[in-house]
Amino acid sequence: MYVDADIGIDEEKIKSSGEILSIFDKKEIDGGWSFAEYKPSDTGKWSHNYHRYPAKFIPQLVEKLIGEYVSSEEAHVNDPFYGCGTTIVTAISRGLKASGTDINRIAYLMTKVKSTPIDPRYLDKKINDFLASIKNLDDSQTLLDTKNIEPLIPERQIERINYWFTEENKTKLGRILRIIREENDEKIRDLLTVAFSHILKSCSIWLQGSTKPTRDPKKRLIDPCVALRRHLKKMQRGNSDFYKVVPSNVRENLGEYLNIKIGDAKKQPVANRSVDLIVTSSPYVTSYEYADLHQLSTVWLDLAEDLTEYKKEFIGTSYKSYSDKELKSKIAVDIVNKMLERNQKMAKEVEAFFIDLEAVFDESFRILKPGGRCCYVIGDTKLKGVNILNAEVFAESLQYSGFRLDRAIKREIPSKILPQKRDEKTGRFANNHNANSEAYPVEYIVIGLKE
Repeated sequence: MYVDADIGIDEEKIKSSGEILSIFDKKEIDGGWSFAEYKPSDTGKWSHNYHRYPAKFIPQLVEKLIGEYVSSEEAHVNDPFYGCGTTIVTAISRGLKASGTDINRIAYLMTKVKSTPIDPRYLDKKINDFLASIKNLDDSQTLLDTKNIEPLIPERQIERINYWFTEENKTKLGRILRIIREENDEKIRDLLTVAFSHILKSCSIWLQGSTKPTRDPKKRLIDPCVALRRHLKKMQRGNSDFYKVVPSNVRENLGEYLNIKIGDAKKQPVANRSVDLIVTSSPYVTSYEYADLHQLSTVWLDLAEDLTEYKKEFIGTSYKSYSDKELKSKIAVDIVNKMLERNQKMAKEVEAFFIDLEAVFDESFRILKPGGRCCYVIGDTKLKGVNILNAEVFAESLQYSGFRLDRAIKREIPSKILPQKRDEKTGRFANNHNANSEAYPVEYIVIGLKE
């Protein structure tokens, strides 16, 4: 890990765990940060709706933070957990440099595509050509021209693909993927691949309303060609709008502005003191196994040789624990101790989550310029009857990484795409009518200042 040589902790400036808990206990909701007035068409503008993604935050939140904390037209914005790319896309739209990491390989692909404006006339032609090449795949009477296209189905993933897809849709999807892979232009091939990834859930027997991997054998499936045609039309409109807002100098020199990698949030691909603002939303401890949520894309695009081993790379996974590291946050230690009384395995998972985040905060301090800020969007929740005070732990932990706790904003979540209820006994997410506890009714933006 990189270390900022000037890091120093002034114990007198550190707010105690008691002070932190008191601050958050008294914190009122700030209505100016709920963005309840925005419609889905507003929050899904430009390329933001290229691909479904759970628990994503809206671009208006990032835009407001950039507006408040960035004054230079040459600023650099970072997101160590870029996910579906909301922060990255927003920075590019403003003509700012954007960097970040995500361990999720499909997240990298969708963020890369969403952040890359393409000349609309060129993209329209390419999409029309592609749609013409697959037009017969959804017509059983006209398969003469397409039946000789060998379906591209990853051999080592065949068992999982057979588990989720009917034979008919599996064959069509395989032929579509074969045609996509034959596209020579990498930007177009990547965009078509993201569209392909997006439609997989609708074309599978994965229960449509579920974020967890649940089969629905009676599900009415959408034809892959129909689904792809509809979604590509939406992507065309989104790209056209995005292309217009991205400054021409950025469009023509995107490599100088966009620096995203597949990788650990604890190792950002940027130099010391090079970033003006960090805006991110970290994973929640054991809430989502992101590798599971995106396993349809992972298997079809053959992104992981072993799904179980792939899961172990993620922060917040149930597959991780540490025996050689200790938490600095006293609030986190108290949470872990309370969880030990309920469930020892989950206590280790919670501990590992907070240990990982402390290392991410250290990295945030390294890359930020003096005067720069990190903004972590996070909510509190409850597992096994134990209150998991994520925001409070973040606020305390940021101080041990060298930050001054600058601000904590409490906001309502009017339309965040995640399950809103959790069963208190099991700690698992459940349908609203079956659950008895709100999961994330509000969330916080915890802001640290590097002085």
